[in-house]
Amino acid sequence: MYYIGYDIGSSSVKAALVEAETGKKVIVLNEPQNEMEILSIHPDWAEQDPEIWWKHICTATKRAIKEANIDASKIQGIGISYQMHGLVIVDKEGAPLRNSIIWCDSRAVEIGNKAFTEIGEEKCMSHLLNSPGNFTASKLKWVKENEPQLYSKIAKYMLPGDYIALKLTGEVTTTKNGLSEGMLWDYKENKVADWLLDYYGIDQSLTPKIVENFTNQGVVTEKASAESGLPAGIPIVYRAGDQPNNALSLNVLNPGEVAATGGTSGVFYAVSEMSSGKSTRVNNFVHVNYELETPRVGKLLNINGAGIQYRWLRNNMGNESYEVMNEKASNIEIGSEGVVVIPFGNGAERMFNNKTIGTHFLNLNLNIHNSAHLFRASLEGIAFSFVYGMECLKDDNATINVIRAGNDNLFRSEIFSNTVATLIGHEIEIYNTTGAVGAARAVGLKDGDYGKFGANVSDNDHVMTFLPLHNKEPYEAAYKKWKQELELILTTK
Repeated sequence: MYYIGYDIGSSSVKAALVEAETGKKVIVLNEPQNEMEILSIHPDWAEQDPEIWWKHICTATKRAIKEANIDASKIQGIGISYQMHGLVIVDKEGAPLRNSIIWCDSRAVEIGNKAFTEIGEEKCMSHLLNSPGNFTASKLKWVKENEPQLYSKIAKYMLPGDYIALKLTGEVTTTKNGLSEGMLWDYKENKVADWLLDYYGIDQSLTPKIVENFTNQGVVTEKASAESGLPAGIPIVYRAGDQPNNALSLNVLNPGEVAATGGTSGVFYAVSEMSSGKSTRVNNFVHVNYELETPRVGKLLNINGAGIQYRWLRNNMGNESYEVMNEKASNIEIGSEGVVVIPFGNGAERMFNNKTIGTHFLNLNLNIHNSAHLFRASLEGIAFSFVYGMECLKDDNATINVIRAGNDNLFRSEIFSNTVATLIGHEIEIYNTTGAVGAARAVGLKDGDYGKFGANVSDNDHVMTFLPLHNKEPYEAAYKKWKQELELILTTK
């Protein structure tokens, strides 16, 4: 018997099959083969067609079943992970009314800032544990203000994962996790933050029905079965945003445990006991194992400008492989002979209170520097942004005992991982798992056996551990120079 998990990112949709009994991976693949398009018709806007996600879910599912050579009838349940903070709006037939306004879209920054000021910092931080910020609720307010004809047709708003659940089951539902990602969960009252909807003038009836994690959230319809290849009647039993799910995938469930992600964006996600938010640079979300008796929250420090910086270099400097880029970078000394890259060219940055910093290439000497210097400086610049983010997390009273990361994207680079580990002074455990695998394994968590789940991760997935290097002085000198350049830029923004 098998479980299937999906991870709906902004670059691709990943699908994974695991053995139900052991949690062992059977197959992991992604669609499309190249990256999905992000539409940006205005600066700092970012949209995707939700139907594209569904199309790739169906293609990936059929491929996984065929390439793993399994009997599809033996798939017993579905787990869903998805890009956080996006907004999908549908009509009464469940059809999208517009493209999804996705996580890295910055159009609603001022709407959220105004709400924070007018509602008041004390209420927002004690009830939402966050500022309304540039999250789903504020994006919905943007639609109301700027696309009133579309807004009048909305039957429900939802997160990207809720939309895929709708396509699979025909039911419109959401979760506490999802609502917290949209700044719509009141932790103090343990219910939807209807007062924020009222402030924005949004009808409370637009909120979907709430379902719990690790329970039957609806079953696959005959229509969805025909389109996807999944057996009709099997349940979705798990749904979470990509960062809480990534933490689950890495067995990050308890206070002091931290999950790190180095993809298009970069993330530290530190599990903590619930307390009022302290800093708007750090966002707090319902974790997958949140219970009233043990209210676990994830403190998320997001860096929009991370892997996208390195990808931009690859695409615009000969399209070399990341392996070749990493090899060239390894031939350059720590500090990149003075070249500094400030890698924040992917919209507003939460850890700078939603300022748009941009990417900056600094101190280039055209007589001595070449592409290898840019590769090293970019890896270092992204690593330094992680170190800066860890400083923000610690300022927000996050406890750091152990850091775990997946064996993909930036963490495959020794330059990147060694730089981060050395400067933050913590080991980084690397695991060969993905969000899709974690979502698939989570299907078996309906009995709440986190111990068995953690054993599956440790037994099946541990690859290596990066230790802080003893010779940290050159790393500290390079970070100090980078931080000085960053602070000069911040004074002009």
